[in-house]
Order: sequence, then structure tokens, then C-alpha cells
Amino acid sequence: MAEVVLEHVYKRFGNVTAVSDFNLHIADEEFMVFVGPSGCGKTTTLRMIAGLEEISEGTCRIGDRIVNDVPPKDRDIAMVFQNYALYPHMNVYQNMSFGLRLRHTPKPEIDKRVREAAGILQIEHLLERRPRELSGGQRQRVALGRAIVREPKVFLMDEPLSNLDAKLRVEMRASITKLHQRLGVTTVYVTHDQVEAMTMGTRIVVMKDGYIQQVDSPIHLYDRPVNKFVAGFIGSPAMNFMVGTVQDGRLKSPQFDLKPNGELAAKLAPYNGKKVYVGIRPEAIDLKGFTDIPEGDNIIRATVDVVEPLGAETHIIASVGGDQSVVARVDAHANVKPGDSVELLARLDSLHAFDMENEKNIRFS
Repeated sequence: MAEVVLEHVYKRFGNVTAVSDFNLHIADEEFMVFVGPSGCGKTTTLRMIAGLEEISEGTCRIGDRIVNDVPPKDRDIAMVFQNYALYPHMNVYQNMSFGLRLRHTPKPEIDKRVREAAGILQIEHLLERRPRELSGGQRQRVALGRAIVREPKVFLMDEPLSNLDAKLRVEMRASITKLHQRLGVTTVYVTHDQVEAMTMGTRIVVMKDGYIQQVDSPIHLYDRPVNKFVAGFIGSPAMNFMVGTVQDGRLKSPQFDLKPNGELAAKLAPYNGKKVYVGIRPEAIDLKGFTDIPEGDNIIRATVDVVEPLGAETHIIASVGGDQSVVARVDAHANVKPGDSVELLARLDSLHAFDMENEKNIRFS
């Protein structure tokens, strides 16, 4: 096992800088997730760790070695790709053992490792099959098995679940988490899916435009986002944003008059008379008359646009003036329909406010 350290890492493609001043310490046995929209630099960073992309500036260390000039095959890493990268003319056993055979590992050791990995992944019965005879989930397990048999210091995974259907993604998500808990190998995992990131990562790196926005545990990213981008990217459904004006410690618009408390109330003093983005998560808003949220300085007046019944709960999408709307997660039995005027109640201790210029979270700045 090994830690991975990146210091002041840049990646440039001609005049385009894909990754800028990337600094990160991944602890031994940690499961670190890189998440962000397409083009944010997450896969490029993973490929630099793997040695598949050259580092333009800065250093990458795996264990006690700086590996900038070390070929991928000598970095003691194993990579799992989005497209599985299985050899179609080989059966599962041959695919899993291919890397070991290239290294001239003794046949008894190869057999031992392949069968142990197959047992862990529950694919012992598939060892004689070709990739074309496997389902998507089975192919992904074979790709994981090929990585496991190498007994690397670090696993690198590049969107390994993105080609699977929704149900299978959930199953494989749990399988990879269990695998990490069992093997304890340092893992770096790339995804664009924040739900994957939140459910799998020990810590998460949120990236945008080649820069790290925030590195933190899933719960801290959710509760204490440093800026509007992180707040909007983490959480499903996404955080709601409305424009309000700070007036004597209150957040006001024609549709709401909210009185923040505690930490946020104190931080808003310098913003008196200024506009800010008001942020609140859908699960911190409920429908008046169907909630345990006490009524007070927390009413948002809205008009229902869409009602989405989900069984255990209902999502309401409602207009709050102009082109602004909010999503509220409400009681499944709430009797509302499009066109209804409603009063929503917000949990005041869950309010966030963001600077209109730099979009930093005022509460934590």
C-alpha cells in the first residue's frame, strides 16, 4: 500500500492548461474520489498519476518515490478503465492473468491469484467464458479482477460504472466499496456522478476548470460547501439558489423574508443593502401544513409548476418570481397540483448565502 502526493502539478496541452496548481495528499488505504463536470481535469489528473500523461510541471509521488519519469508499468499501480479494455479473443482467466504472464510470474502463483480474485468478485463460474458472453456488470468485475491480481500499491479507476444501467451501477458501487474495505488498497476513483462520489469516497476532490474547488469528507462537502459551485454540485436534487437582498440581518425578496440565525446572521452584517445568492437544499424546505418545521421568519411564497410523486416523497418544483424556481422534498401525501399558490417553510439553520461576485459561501468565509 502507499500514499499518493501531488505537489503544484500542472498539465498543459499547447496553450491550454487542463490542470492548474493541483496539490493533494492521498493517505495510505484512502478511497479518494475526483468529481466534477466534463472537462474539469479529473481524468487528466488520474492519467498523470498513472503515467499515461506527462506532468508539465510539479511532482507526483507514490509511496517514497517521485514517479514523474517512471514508466506506467513500473509505478506499481493498476488501472480500471471505463470501457473495461478486455481482450475479446481471451477468456476471463486469460484476461485476468495476462499482466502476470507478461511479468513471467510462476504459473502456480498466477493460478492462486486469479482464483482468489475470482472468489472475491464471485466470478469463479465465468473463468472459461469470453467477454462477449458476459453482461456489463460481469465484464466490469473481470476488469476489477485483472487489477486485483497484480496486487498493486494503488488502484486507479476512471469512471468504471458509467457504461452500466442505473440498477447495476448501484450494485457495483457497493461491490467496489466492499472490495476496498476488504483489500485496503489506496484507491483513486474518477466520476462525474456526485452520488457515486458521496457514497464511495473517504474524501472527495471537487474540480472545476482544472482547479480544485474543495477537498473534504462527503458530509462536510454537503454541510459546509466553500462556494456556490460546490454547493450546487453536491447533493441530489441540487441546492436551490435565489437572489435576495440583505436588510438588517434578514434576507429579503418579494417572495421571501428570511431571518438567518447563528453563524450566518453574524457574517451577513457587512453585506447590508447588498444582493446575495440565498441557498437552501430541497430537503430543508417543506410544505406548510405537512411538516414539523415551525412557522416563523421562514416563509417562501411560491407557485407550483411541477409535481413529481416518487413514492416515499414528492418533489415540488415551484416558481418564486421571475425565472427563479425551487425544488422542495415534501410529504408523499401532500395534496398540491400545478398552478397552486403555496407557502413553503425553510429550516433557517440550513440557510446558506453566497457572495454575488466571488460566489464564496459567506457563512464559512
